Amino acid sequence: MSQHRDEPLTQRKVTTNSLRTMKEEGQCIAALTAYDYTMAQLLDRAGVDVLLVGDSVSTVMQGLETTVTVTLDHMLYHSTLVRRGVERALVVGDLPFMTYQVNPDEALRNAGRMVKEAGVEAVKLEGGRVVAETVRRIVDVGIPVMGHLGLTPQSIHKFGTYQVRARDPEEAAVLKRDALLLQDAGAFALVLEKVPAELAREVTETLEIPVIGIGAGPHCDGQILVSHDMLGICTRFNPRFVRRYAQMAEDMQDAFERYVADVRAREFPTMDESY
Repeated sequence: MSQHRDEPLTQRKVTTNSLRTMKEEGQCIAALTAYDYTMAQLLDRAGVDVLLVGDSVSTVMQGLETTVTVTLDHMLYHSTLVRRGVERALVVGDLPFMTYQVNPDEALRNAGRMVKEAGVEAVKLEGGRVVAETVRRIVDVGIPVMGHLGLTPQSIHKFGTYQVRARDPEEAAVLKRDALLLQDAGAFALVLEKVPAELAREVTETLEIPVIGIGAGPHCDGQILVSHDMLGICTRFNPRFVRRYAQMAEDMQDAFERYVADVRAREFPTMDESY
């Protein structure tokens, strides 16, 4: 069915172009992570604009300490599940560590697999100047790329810490330069993670492409969180920027314990729940 011109933008299929329109019109972009079909359906129905199949799947779903060990096969699998559950949101898939750093041609092949095999509509990668050529190579063949600056978790062994990035003027200047380089290379959007709010404001006002923040203050064009963090399912990670919209770990634990108690007491199932 064709879209009518007077139909609210939030009801249309989200594309890279509509995200840019949202920035131009001052509509804030809501993004969250997704890793499976069921969660993707719920997020899509709630009106989330961008679903990121993040390499955070390592910590959220695999129980690992960092994102470094995630493989392309992992990302292909989870991206496929998410894409099946989505009708409206833009689905972006992370390119994992060492799938785009070797050379632009290898990065292009891996990005192509994410689009062809998993059905994502864009890919995300971390870094600035060192990946600008790679971004351009991928974009030139028609695959949209989302950039990621600030705290870049795939570089955790280099940083050695998850502290706020770009506090000092020199690093802030590099970040601003890299943001422009990514835009010039064709990136359609940029994630800024864990940087000072005023720096994020400056980058957001400078760039023509949407800037989506996570721990980057209120001035970005959009916000993203890890769904399991904001739902209170994963609770060992508790930074300042995560707002808990639910305490589902407690509710789920209580439900599981009541189920166990009912089964052991032979109170479930009842005859009304039997055939």
